[in-house]
Amino acid sequence: MLRVGVIGVGHLGRFHTRVYSVLSSCELVGVYDDDRTRSGVIADEFSTRAFDSMSELLNGVEAVSIAVPTMAHHRVGLQCLKSGVHTLIEKPIASTVSEAEELVAAAEERDLRLQIGHIERFNQAIRAALREIDSPMFVEAHRLGVFAPRGTDVPVVLDLMIHDIDLILAAVDSSLERIDAVGVPILSPNVDIANARLTFADGCVANLTASRVSRERTRKIRFFQSDAYISVDCMAPKVEIFRKKDVSPERLLEIATGKIEGGLDDVVDFTTPAMDGADALEMELASFLRSVSAGESPAVSGEDGLKALEVATEILRQIG
Repeated sequence: MLRVGVIGVGHLGRFHTRVYSVLSSCELVGVYDDDRTRSGVIADEFSTRAFDSMSELLNGVEAVSIAVPTMAHHRVGLQCLKSGVHTLIEKPIASTVSEAEELVAAAEERDLRLQIGHIERFNQAIRAALREIDSPMFVEAHRLGVFAPRGTDVPVVLDLMIHDIDLILAAVDSSLERIDAVGVPILSPNVDIANARLTFADGCVANLTASRVSRERTRKIRFFQSDAYISVDCMAPKVEIFRKKDVSPERLLEIATGKIEGGLDDVVDFTTPAMDGADALEMELASFLRSVSAGESPAVSGEDGLKALEVATEILRQIG
C-alpha cells in the first residue's frame, strides 16, 4: 500500500485529501500547507496528520499531490522529485515552459512518475467521447465560468482553456502548425476572456473559447469528423453522437436533393452512450497510484502537461 500525502490543502487540495483518505490502494500519511491553521483543520477533518514542514512530510511518503498556487508548482514539484517522491501536480504543470522542462527532466533522471492534473481526461463524458473520435477535422470548445477571485493569479488561458488544449492535443493525432489568438482582461489584471484557433498539419482546425466573466458555467466541446459529429457536455455529463449510416453516395445524394423521400433518420444514427458514473478525481488519483505501483507512464504525463503549456504560452504571447 502506497504512502501518500498532499501539499497545499486549499480548495483543490482538500478534495485530493478526501479521495486519498478513502482509496484502498494507499495510506494517507498526512498533509502540509504554509497555512498551519488550514492544514490542521483539513488533517482533523480526514483523520490524518498535519506536518510542520514539507521536508518532514516528504520523508514519510512515496507519492504526493501538489495543489499549491501555480507560481509555486516548480519550486514545490522540484523539491518533491529531488526527494525521490512520485508527484502529481495540479494543472498547469508550471508557470513557464522552462520550469516545466526542468520538472520533466527531474522526473526522468530519477525514474519517478510525474502526472499532471488535467482532470477532464477522466471525465466520464470525455472518456466515452474519446472512444468514438477518429481523425476529427473541426473541434469547437467553450469553457465559460462566472467570475471568482480564486484562479485570477493566472490568465484564463492557464486557468480554464488549458483543459481543452490538453483534450484537443490528446484527440488530434497530428502536429500543430499554426496558432492564432486574441484575448482581453476584464475584471482582473490578467486575461479573462480568450479565443484561440489551432491548425494542425492534417487540416484539422480547433476553435477554443474560455471566459471567467460569464453569467453561467459552460463546459462543452464538439468534434466533427468525416463520419460523425460528437457533442460533449462535460458538466451534464452527456455525449451525443450523430454517425452517418452505411448509405450509398447515390442514395445520400438523392435524399439530399429531394429526388426521393427521406430525412435525417434515414442517413444518420443518433446515440447517447451511457455514463458510468465514476468520479473523475477518484479515477485520476487511482490512475496515478497505479502508474506508481506498476512503474508505468501516467495517463497524463509530465510531457503531456509540457505540451499543453507550450501551446498555452504561445497563445498568451500572441495576446500580448
